[in-house]
Amino acid sequence: MLKIGVLGAGHLGKIHIKCIREIGDYELVGFYDPNPETAAHVAKEFGLKNFDTLQSIIEAVDVVDIVTPTVSHFDCAAAALRKSRHVFIEKPIVTTPAEARELIKIAGEAGVKVQVGHVERFNPAFLAARKFINNPMFIETHRLAQFNPRGTDVPVILDLMIHDIDIILSVVRSNVKKISASGVPIVSDTPDIANARIEFDNGCVANLTASRISMKNMRKSRFFQRDAYISVDFLTKELEIVQMKDIDHDPADPFAMVLNLGEGKGMKEIMIDKPEVKPNNAIIAELESFADAIINNATPPVTINDGYQALEVAYQILDKINY
Repeated sequence: MLKIGVLGAGHLGKIHIKCIREIGDYELVGFYDPNPETAAHVAKEFGLKNFDTLQSIIEAVDVVDIVTPTVSHFDCAAAALRKSRHVFIEKPIVTTPAEARELIKIAGEAGVKVQVGHVERFNPAFLAARKFINNPMFIETHRLAQFNPRGTDVPVILDLMIHDIDIILSVVRSNVKKISASGVPIVSDTPDIANARIEFDNGCVANLTASRISMKNMRKSRFFQRDAYISVDFLTKELEIVQMKDIDHDPADPFAMVLNLGEGKGMKEIMIDKPEVKPNNAIIAELESFADAIINNATPPVTINDGYQALEVAYQILDKINY
């Protein structure tokens, strides 16, 4: 059993504490939070040991789960890695690409496992869609949220859009060719709404929109590829697939949707399917996957390099926005 400690006991940190307690491969040793009031409250609420210092909790565990504000990610992760502790670190991996490159170097020297908490990779709708996504050439994403002061310490690109950046980079196996973007600060000092267009060397284009001042919540991605359109709703956890298949005669079903391509070009039947989406707790799933990677000496599903690549693209988008 892996001894694990949680760094950071805020809103998300408490969720991690609850989830870890449901995973048999972990023994939750305790947590560390520099805020005395928060630490005392969480220790009482969960009946959990509150470590007085960062170093003391690192010494007591095999695995460190970093759920602190982004500005402290690098210091926490570097301290754990220098003690050869496995590290799970929430997204965005660190504050800047330069910090990420330095952390990759430290992790390489430590020879331990590092996983980044891009939780949407474990969203059940995306897990169900993954086997259908094959060489998409146009992707459109909308991640809209109603205003919440929590998270406004960073631009919406690092707060919300980075989820979709990571998803896109995980399915488009090509280098980024060009990025254009625009964004506007409305209620904070950094962009609260932004749009980005990412062009890849293989011809794929991704159009991303993120907002934290929307009237409604939306987390939807659409993947367009040869003869197929795949819609993933990360919020409702629903999946819809529209496919076209070649046919040489009118189908027997009078309600079938048929597209006539013109004389001599044949016909295509439009098939709409809603595959089963098996429900899960995405945070439990990602933490379980990290335990599995450690125990079986396997590559984590979301590597430290994945976290760096998503952050690098996010900063390229920020560079294109004048605010």
